[in-house]
Amino acid sequence: MRHCGAVLPGMTAETVDTYRRDGAVVVRGAFSSADLALGAAGIDAVLADLGPVAKRASAAEDGAFVEDFCRWQDVPELEQFARTSAAAAIAGALTGSSAIRLYHDHVLVKEAGTRQRTPWHQDLPYYNIEGTQQTSIWLPVDPVPLEASLQVVAGSHRGPMYLPRTFLDGKAKWFPEGTLADLPDIEGDPQRWPVLAWALEPGDAVFFDMLALHGAPGFPGPGRRRVLSLRLVGDDVVHTPRPWVTSPPFPGLADELAAGAPLDHPLFPVLWRTAD
Repeated sequence: MRHCGAVLPGMTAETVDTYRRDGAVVVRGAFSSADLALGAAGIDAVLADLGPVAKRASAAEDGAFVEDFCRWQDVPELEQFARTSAAAAIAGALTGSSAIRLYHDHVLVKEAGTRQRTPWHQDLPYYNIEGTQQTSIWLPVDPVPLEASLQVVAGSHRGPMYLPRTFLDGKAKWFPEGTLADLPDIEGDPQRWPVLAWALEPGDAVFFDMLALHGAPGFPGPGRRRVLSLRLVGDDVVHTPRPWVTSPPFPGLADELAAGAPLDHPLFPVLWRTAD
């Protein structure tokens, strides 16, 4: 597919149609070896010096699953990847947006032998934004076999929003019990809840809607499962202050950006826009 005069690797009209129908699509060969080197260097820099909102997302007995957020401002490789790779242009094509901003970066690493599953969830309930023209990229810089890869429930991006719970103990931390529907039994009814998953080689990436139900198994190995995720937002996404602490938090943002306003703020730089 051509976009603003450039060829986007792995992209076709069918790719866009699949994304909009299913809420997720794999884009093969989307990122070059230079892109992957930047991504891997950024991930390793994050692991060497975790930030203030980093967390271990696994129980001690279930291995090592580490996450960190919002590091692009102090890890140059992450900012360079976001600004120079095809990620934002692909997001623009998939969402039909005229401009794409970085909402936040997210590093997710599962060491070999990690049994902790990433539970089924949607991302949007944790965020301080609303809108349909948004997407997340899930880019592993290591090979990921099918049985350990990201899983997405096809069509779940059309809603509804389900009650978010804490990953380790299943508590309703953000919305009170009963205010939103509980997650369906996805594994118990695979015909109603079809699950998409892909074996991925470095350079392949999954793009998925922030409202899509998704999760991931543990990682038996060998090696590690290092993933760089960028949360990318387009034309109709607006700031939506929440009465709870969002994940990631953006302290003080509600004092600087009105409710319902576009994300026109230095925290959310424009990465790509269509030619005038």
